[in-house]
Amino acid sequence: MKRRGGRRPGNPDTRQAILSAAREVFAERGFDAASMRAIATAAGVDPALIHHYFGSKDQLFLAAMNSPIDPKEVVGQLWADGWDGFGERLIRFFLGIWDSPDGVAAIALLRSAVSNEWTARLMREFVLTQVLRHIVQATGMDPAEAAYRIPLVGSQLLGLALIRHVIKVEPVASLPADALAAAIGPTIQRYLTGELPEELRRGVSGSR
Repeated sequence: MKRRGGRRPGNPDTRQAILSAAREVFAERGFDAASMRAIATAAGVDPALIHHYFGSKDQLFLAAMNSPIDPKEVVGQLWADGWDGFGERLIRFFLGIWDSPDGVAAIALLRSAVSNEWTARLMREFVLTQVLRHIVQATGMDPAEAAYRIPLVGSQLLGLALIRHVIKVEPVASLPADALAAAIGPTIQRYLTGELPEELRRGVSGSR
């Protein structure tokens, strides 16, 4: 689903200044610690102007990352059928984005993240707070378990994008999306719902 809202008409120089400041603040402080006021200060604008152009902090972050979709809406759709086949649906959806013209910006960001710590922080914040966090919220996953399960899912998603679109290792680079979803989906499903290894179970128990 295409992301609706967020960007509004306005002075392009002001909007660009806000977006540039947002990327810097989000990368430096992380999504949760970044405030609209801090971003406004970095951009040299009134905080109300950010709300006018972008609405919420989530919408600003999506705009700063040039995201073609709103992950919260997408995760809700993927969860409509519950856990059954969720891993395959998740892989199929992400491949649908990465393999399309809408995925060009995301792949460029991933390329940069490999060698640029600043970009890597933005990518990490996006995956953890805008995608995987919404999976936890939609599914009602135990937060203590999610702290271990979600990074495993993230490693699989980003690793797949890296292998398919940056390093371009065959046959992964050219396999149809459905074939990859069938092959990798069960691994995602196991990360999300399977029994945790003993060492991780001890970590979960200790965090409660």
